[in-house]
Amino acid sequence: MMKKTDKKIDNALREALTQVCESALASIDGFVWLTHLVNYNDFPRSLNIVCVFETDEQLSTAYDKKETDQLCRLIESKLRDIDIKLKQAMKQISFDTEEACERFHGGKWNECLQKFNLH
Repeated sequence: MMKKTDKKIDNALREALTQVCESALASIDGFVWLTHLVNYNDFPRSLNIVCVFETDEQLSTAYDKKETDQLCRLIESKLRDIDIKLKQAMKQISFDTEEACERFHGGKWNECLQKFNLH
């Protein structure tokens, strides 16, 4: 059961990440969606954000073009706007692909996301 303060944080977090998602959809080829995982008993340290691309090749291209860095900076900026600071952004923002989830987990994202839920 989420506490009232946790719900407020989660709503703000979802709103900020929706803005990131909309921006990335418009500007980064192959980006399809993002999500977050969090344990509010250990927030913000437990916050993990997963950015998903359609294919492995599109993700590789995004790395090559430094679009993943751009996405990380945008996430950090939008979170700072709502007073959330990632202590270890490089570990707390991850990337995956629809293709890899299909290959390793039969497209079951609840299983794919378990590797990112470190806390």
